[in-house]
Amino acid sequence: MTDDNGKPVAKNAPIPLYDPPVFLDVHNAERSAVIIGCGPAGLFAALTLLEHGIKPVIYERGKEVSERKRDIALLNRNEGLNPESNYCFGEGGAGTFSDGKLFSRSKKRGNMQRVMELFHYFGAPDTVLYEAHAHIGSDKLPGIIRRMRECILEHGGEIHFNTCINSLKDLHHSPIILAIGHSAHDTYRMLATEGVTLETKGFAMGVRCEHPQSLINQLMYHLKGNGAKGQKDEGLIHFVGNASYSLVTQVDGRGVYSFCMCPGGHIVPAGSTADGCVVNGMSASHRNSPYANSGMVVQILPEDIPGDDPLRGLEFQEALEREAFNQAAVSHQPSAAPAQRLRDFVEGKPSKSLPPCSYLPGTVSSRLDQWLPAHIGKRLQQGFCDFDRKYPGFLTNDAVILGVESRSSSAVRIPRDPETLQSISTPGLYPCGEGAGYAGGITSSALDGINAALKIAGVAVE
Repeated sequence: MTDDNGKPVAKNAPIPLYDPPVFLDVHNAERSAVIIGCGPAGLFAALTLLEHGIKPVIYERGKEVSERKRDIALLNRNEGLNPESNYCFGEGGAGTFSDGKLFSRSKKRGNMQRVMELFHYFGAPDTVLYEAHAHIGSDKLPGIIRRMRECILEHGGEIHFNTCINSLKDLHHSPIILAIGHSAHDTYRMLATEGVTLETKGFAMGVRCEHPQSLINQLMYHLKGNGAKGQKDEGLIHFVGNASYSLVTQVDGRGVYSFCMCPGGHIVPAGSTADGCVVNGMSASHRNSPYANSGMVVQILPEDIPGDDPLRGLEFQEALEREAFNQAAVSHQPSAAPAQRLRDFVEGKPSKSLPPCSYLPGTVSSRLDQWLPAHIGKRLQQGFCDFDRKYPGFLTNDAVILGVESRSSSAVRIPRDPETLQSISTPGLYPCGEGAGYAGGITSSALDGINAALKIAGVAVE
């Protein structure tokens, strides 16, 4: 039995079979490559190198996933931030504990299906092979990442945790796959000091917005929610799952849109510095919390930030993160976040109280409408009004916004030759993934890492 493309399909199953990877033993390999970063770009680059008999040597500033989970638990309990082990840094990268969505808006060259097959090979559910918006969940993804690590080590690769590269000159090695992720601000500054060409790129910033999941279900599924109809509604939710949404509008020439929508999810502290407040969202595999959250962000172009410093976008991010931290500092809880009811934000009113929220470290009432930069805040206010016209009831004081959502994408790009994928200023350096400004999310980062490894192996990219 075969599918429309002639590939074999298991009998009585809709899932196509695929060729499993063949990893070679590289304990004594003649060729090796350094990989900086153990997120999806770094891990998938390493796995691809193994397939071609090249030894990967990974350096990761953070910890392996099980130790990283303990640091994240402390962070959620307001017991302090480990700047090297948190929601941003550590084995698996930022996506490991912030939802594990396996889809991308990116139109990258390469075999995206192979990314899904590798996830499946290491333990992801069958759904990743056929769902358009596949989701693993932050409770399941760490185990998959651990199995990838074990495979790399078993076949002769090396992984050095708790090792931050402070200079490329320390490596004395070429080629180097640079898979640092979008939050390694200190590494960007090191690269600039060492003469690696960088440039500002467009990015997005805003807030994290949370509604009761029951309200989002009602709006998206057009539910009535009372009497016998309400019982039928509960059956529908049990069958199809909690609703999600994808919203986009244009305000004064810039996009305003939802990002990383997490049905049945939680808001988490996603900063990497002690003086900055960053929020993100995640869902476990069952997506069954009573809350629905999403990033609500505004498009920012390089010309929106004065100056010509290639790191000016990064510095703009950091300044707003510090402001958010200062707004919540009155609570004396280091990971608390400033928050405002949604309609209060749009109408420019203080929130005298805040609704229940999934954000474990706690929230502090704050006038986000006053301290967000106008080119972000005003556009968000209009954007929420536009979204309410599409889904009446979306704009409600039962919803809350938290600040700031600032790490949706990198504000820096490391330019590379489109054919060789090497830095235009530094031969032998292969920038890839979100930190290089060429990907946005787990799958596109993984594919970018695969492509960098294929270039090193001398194999054509599809």
